[in-house]
Amino acid sequence: MILGSILNPVNSSMLAVALIPIGRSFGAPPSQTAWLVSALYLATAVGQPVIGRLVDSYGPRLLYLTGTALVGAAGLLGMFAPNLGMLILSRVLLGFGTSAAYPASMFLLRAESDRTGLKSPSGILAALSACSQVIAVIGPTVGGLLISAGGWHLIFGVNVPLSAACLVLGAVRLPSLATLKEVSGVRPAQRTDAAGMVLFAVMLTTFMLFLMSPRAGTWYLPVLSVAAGTAFAVRELRTPEPFVDLRVLRGNAPLLATYGRQLLAYTTTYAFLYGFTQWLEEGRSLSAQTAGMLLLPMSAAAVVATVVTGRRAAVRGKLVVGALVQLAGCAALLFADAASPLWLLALIGAVAGIPQGLNGLANQNALYAQADPARMGSSAGLLRTFTYLGALAASAANAAFFRDGATTEGLHHLGWLLLAVAVAFLVASVADRSLHRIGRPQDTSDDGTDAPRPQRADR
Repeated sequence: MILGSILNPVNSSMLAVALIPIGRSFGAPPSQTAWLVSALYLATAVGQPVIGRLVDSYGPRLLYLTGTALVGAAGLLGMFAPNLGMLILSRVLLGFGTSAAYPASMFLLRAESDRTGLKSPSGILAALSACSQVIAVIGPTVGGLLISAGGWHLIFGVNVPLSAACLVLGAVRLPSLATLKEVSGVRPAQRTDAAGMVLFAVMLTTFMLFLMSPRAGTWYLPVLSVAAGTAFAVRELRTPEPFVDLRVLRGNAPLLATYGRQLLAYTTTYAFLYGFTQWLEEGRSLSAQTAGMLLLPMSAAAVVATVVTGRRAAVRGKLVVGALVQLAGCAALLFADAASPLWLLALIGAVAGIPQGLNGLANQNALYAQADPARMGSSAGLLRTFTYLGALAASAANAAFFRDGATTEGLHHLGWLLLAVAVAFLVASVADRSLHRIGRPQDTSDDGTDAPRPQRADR
């Protein structure tokens, strides 16, 4: 589970230091290389809930093995891509391929919880989050070393051995759907809402295409998005086995709030990861290797924050502290310039790492408590979808502010935007009263409210 779940963060984070070298290799400005970021996250934002729903229907094993095999193929394509377009295609394939492991993991954890009666496997959830955090924050350093050793092609090549390892371990260790039904009573969804999946994909894709390059000539994209979204809502409210049960979400305000916080948190996280790193290389004139090394304190801070708080199921304190430190990190960007000493830049990275170690873990624990057990795979996929919606928003912001290069002025404009997002995240965390009871011994409902939680038919 852990090895599969790190496939997405390793491909996300290593690219941060490769955007400038790739742009130089293909003669592309940051506004064009931003599509390497957007392609992965657009594919993942669509793929996570779709594959999560398929996991609910067909079990984790088949989807896990198929997805991780696609990661290896995408890695090979990226290594030998002759132009930027093919490289973007490889990122799309990576997005879909890495979408299977996390929903599969959450499905397996819920099945094991049903079998053993363990209410919340916070230690395992913390391990999944910690490993993803570690990979995400050391990725720029590893990517810098790989680029210095053999060029940016190597950051795509590492997917081949990782994919092979996932395939071997998955084939040997992952239980079949029949086994899960026998030992834990898991009952898969009876139908797959293909029409709902297609409408969801059209709605999201058209909206993100417009967001990446908003202009009058593409007015039809948001119109198509609204039309697809309306058709999607009507479809999901009427079908007996919907892809996204909007009726359940409508009555589950805490879960909706968790999705919203996830979007805000990762807008800041990814804008910092890609924007600050590009500025280090271009605005501060550092090499990819040096820029990657400067982000090591961010890695250490995120790991420490996750390890120290990971086994505590309570979430509200993590979110409030993460929000306050996130505000400090965004404000620090306003004071960075081409003359800033390296120790100060490393300190800014360390401050930014603390909320990375707190916010994602807290939202993951909240989702585990709030989601309908029968839809854990698709609910977990939707959480990742909102993660990557934040990444797409961050990519659009970086493309807008770095249109003519990763300049100090663009970094400061980005900092002001991120301050506003961080304030919104703080307000959302403080205002959500349902968070008080999640993880406390006297908790009587998994979602931290007094409302009864939706139950599976076999309970």
